[in-house]
Amino acid sequence: MTDRTEPSAGELRQLLAVALEALDIPTPATVGDSETHREILAHRTMDTVIALRGVLEGGDDPGWSADYLRARLAEKPATGYRAWGEGR
Repeated sequence: MTDRTEPSAGELRQLLAVALEALDIPTPATVGDSETHREILAHRTMDTVIALRGVLEGGDDPGWSADYLRARLAEKPATGYRAWGEGR
């Protein structure tokens, strides 16, 4: 971390909650839905790694990183495939 105070537990919890939201997307319903699911998850994983690395290695503010990650998630919603259990 750089010359700033340590992040609060609340800031870190906020970042972890957004990271979980990014990665915990519904399971695809069929093999045909798997490719779209995989692409969405790959993008979300990359954005999550960038945000976490920024905090852990770059000293970024966890609150700012959570906001960054939320903005990226809004650009790449977990839609466009059928989720398991959907419509049952």
